[in-house]
Amino acid sequence: MTARARRRGRGMYGAGCGAICGGGGGRGMCACGAGGRTRGGGSGWLIAIPVLVGIWLVQNGSEPVTPPMPTAAEAFAAGPGSHSDITAAPMRSSAPVRLSIPEIKVDAQVLGLGLGRDGSLDVPPSGIRNITGWYKDGATPGAQGTAILAGHVDNAQGPAVFYELGTLKKGHQIEVTRADGSTAVFTVDALEVYDNAEFPDRRVYGATDRAELRVITCGGGFAKKGGYQGNVVVYSHLTGTR
Repeated sequence: MTARARRRGRGMYGAGCGAICGGGGGRGMCACGAGGRTRGGGSGWLIAIPVLVGIWLVQNGSEPVTPPMPTAAEAFAAGPGSHSDITAAPMRSSAPVRLSIPEIKVDAQVLGLGLGRDGSLDVPPSGIRNITGWYKDGATPGAQGTAILAGHVDNAQGPAVFYELGTLKKGHQIEVTRADGSTAVFTVDALEVYDNAEFPDRRVYGATDRAELRVITCGGGFAKKGGYQGNVVVYSHLTGTR
């Protein structure tokens, strides 16, 4: 169900939706993922961020309706658009407890995810549609570095927490409530869609001097054999605190 951590090998990409699920979108609750480097130990491990492949889409009929995808205007290549150049100073580290994205009516619990004994990244419970996962061995949202949040796009019952993620636009806000009672406010810089085989882990997970947040789910089209063909990545940076 989860993608396994692995040493760098074939490019910088760890594993994709189809590779992890063995090309069978209808076999059950599969996970898709994108390769990223862990921050600990300097050993060069790549991990995969898992989110649910479209089992609901498979069960929902022969003409599945895929989640909305970002438009070309929301990509970095289209220019800055309405996103903010304001940058807030990084906060002290504190674990996230809740994620709010008002524009798409997301208000979800955040669950810390680690690596299992087999080196795979744990996933949020597939039966809970309104929950997200934070890679707890990386940066905390609001602190200096690149924090990672991942969530299911759907499950067997229907759309899940990040089904509408692709409708976000530059300038929209993402709020993360933290365990210390503070809230980190991020502004969306861009949305990108990456094919599984071309996932740019350095760009997505690379080190940064400011506080940044990536929100990731599956996307990029759907095939019954192989599930989702890529990942939607929302890039944002810290612009306020309260």
